[in-house]
Amino acid sequence: MADQDESRATAYTTLALGADFRHELEIKRSRFITVLRRASNEDAARALVAELRKEFHDARHHCSAFVLGPDRIIQRSNDDGEPSGTAGIPMLEALIKRETLPGVTDLSDVSAVVVRYFGGILLGAGGLVRAYSESVSAALDSAPLVQRRRLRICAIPVAHHAAGRLENDLRSTGYVMAETSYEPTETVLRLALPDDATSIADAGERLAAMTGGASGLQLQGTEWVDVPG
Repeated sequence: MADQDESRATAYTTLALGADFRHELEIKRSRFITVLRRASNEDAARALVAELRKEFHDARHHCSAFVLGPDRIIQRSNDDGEPSGTAGIPMLEALIKRETLPGVTDLSDVSAVVVRYFGGILLGAGGLVRAYSESVSAALDSAPLVQRRRLRICAIPVAHHAAGRLENDLRSTGYVMAETSYEPTETVLRLALPDDATSIADAGERLAAMTGGASGLQLQGTEWVDVPG
């Protein structure tokens, strides 16, 4: 997988961190159990299929699709025994054509598996396409999504006793915080900012006002950060 720091994209949408998201539909007595997982690479995406084969070992099909990377370059699908093109591709299209905002299709780092228990009624090729597409779309309708942005990380060294209050003040002002580190003599807060000179200068001025000039920004690299909605 390409280095995400070399991506042309500066933001995309993905599943919020947490447990796998599950949703079930029944269509003409067949059960379609959709499981969505956030996945940062192909191994993680394929692991979901392997796990569900064990959990639902008596199901007839475990069809899958995933899209990975900020630029969504990696796209894979598998029909797992369903007629060619009736399961994996409709699932993949449900992922890549998903509008996260009006006119915006940027969903990525998502692995989807649809487990099917056959109900005894044949759906036909068209019926299968609709069923697998609808299963993934319905799951996404309720799944928790989050925007992920490439942001400039700025370190803020601060005395231990003042770190908690300063972090709360920064968060309440609307800033996005990355991981904090605790050194022997100080706490290092990490602010995640849009990677442009104006945003960084404005944050520096705001920080100086909050701390009476006692703290400043130390520019570091860029990271992909989940941004609260």
